[in-house]
Amino acid sequence: MGKVTGFLEIDRQVHKYQPASDRIRHFREFTLPMSDNEVEKQAARCMDCGVPYCHGPTGCPVHNQIPDWNDLVYNGDWENAIRNLHSTNNFPEWTGRVCPAPCEEACTLNLEDIPVAIKTIEQALADKAYELGFVRPYPAEQKTGKRVAIIGSGPAGMAAAQQLGRVGHDVHVYERESRPGGLMRFGIPDFKMDKQYIDRRVEQMQGEGVTFHCNVNVGVDKKVAELLAAHDAVLYCGGSEAPRPANIPGDDLQGVHDAMPYLVQQNKRLAGEDIASVAWPSEPIIANGQHVVVVGGGDTASDCVGTAFRQGAVRVTQLDIRPQPPEKEDKLSVWPYWATKMRTSSSQAEGAEREFQVATLEFIGEEGQLTGVKCCEVDEKRKPIAGTEFVIRADLAFIAIGFAGPIAGGVVKELEGQLTVALDNRRSTNVQANERDYRTSIDRLYAAGDVRRGQSLVVWAIREGRQAARAIDEALMGATVLPR
Repeated sequence: MGKVTGFLEIDRQVHKYQPASDRIRHFREFTLPMSDNEVEKQAARCMDCGVPYCHGPTGCPVHNQIPDWNDLVYNGDWENAIRNLHSTNNFPEWTGRVCPAPCEEACTLNLEDIPVAIKTIEQALADKAYELGFVRPYPAEQKTGKRVAIIGSGPAGMAAAQQLGRVGHDVHVYERESRPGGLMRFGIPDFKMDKQYIDRRVEQMQGEGVTFHCNVNVGVDKKVAELLAAHDAVLYCGGSEAPRPANIPGDDLQGVHDAMPYLVQQNKRLAGEDIASVAWPSEPIIANGQHVVVVGGGDTASDCVGTAFRQGAVRVTQLDIRPQPPEKEDKLSVWPYWATKMRTSSSQAEGAEREFQVATLEFIGEEGQLTGVKCCEVDEKRKPIAGTEFVIRADLAFIAIGFAGPIAGGVVKELEGQLTVALDNRRSTNVQANERDYRTSIDRLYAAGDVRRGQSLVVWAIREGRQAARAIDEALMGATVLPR
């Protein structure tokens, strides 16, 4: 814990943002870091709550030992706090930036709406690790002689690769895109996370003996059968990238796009890459001077909103079929779980107009070009209410209603008939593997992350990558020192 009476004496504070009028003019990160002294004061607020739900399964999937490193930060022992944080989380600079912080929802102080600023402290610790030189290679003292291939270099693949490399295995990571990082690099906007933090981890892992093979689409350019023949184990950590079908009439109009190609294009553009390499429509999608409508209410939709504003959109409207949530949840009925309540992302706060309990009926246009989105209000069962139809002007529309599994082709296509694929309650097609050993229906082939779990958070991907690494190490060596 931190200071015994800290939560009584010190008000909650989190890092501030640049004003919206300034930050929409660039694609850089816009959080304003707190001083070490301010972070230590926030860590002092961690109380001796008896059962710290913040780092249990309800709060932190990677099981960060939050009270422990809060106490170390409060006492100024940043070095050991950094060691503690890295013992459970390979990439805290990623989670400190893009995780929605279920740990803060589970904090005991959240019963009073003043949780410990866990996410702010985690990001400060991760950034301090770079400042103090702790993000450097930690290679294994001895090699095992075992070879492991990992398909996909997102958070799950990267976490598994680092864990397996550090215990001495020869690890090879195969990535379809031009650079490692998966959707962390190409799906999340730069203003949420600067990609230098991926580059630095790649450099660290290369120093630990991990080899990255980019521009290799496994299942197309290189067969899974080849990897299984050349390696002792193969871990499939592909992303959940196939957009969930919206089946909205008019979605073939010029100007209507799925969300992910738009975000990938902009990330590639900022990285100086050719957008023609995007596997989706290669024509430039630019919101400058446009009226934009975003269909969907999640994180991907919010990323489209922020990107559109930075590209110079005239107006951005976000449509959510769900009813507007309450401003404050009933703590006694939901705590310590994630609560449904009114939340406004930094992108939405930049000027988005939000419509709740609204269904998208049709995209309408003239001469094949989108001109508007026809909508209506819906009832509690999401059924259209007659007579409530209206049209929103739109030059561009992005569909961001979630993902249904891995994209067509590739690994799943090659192994069709051999690889068991499960259909979950969201109609997503996920590769079937349990959470104990992550084995698939094919011998020596494992699966972890979104391709197994379905669309989820970066913390769940890191957790599954770490746990799969432990299962593989144990299977190869008969025992393991890697944590679960």
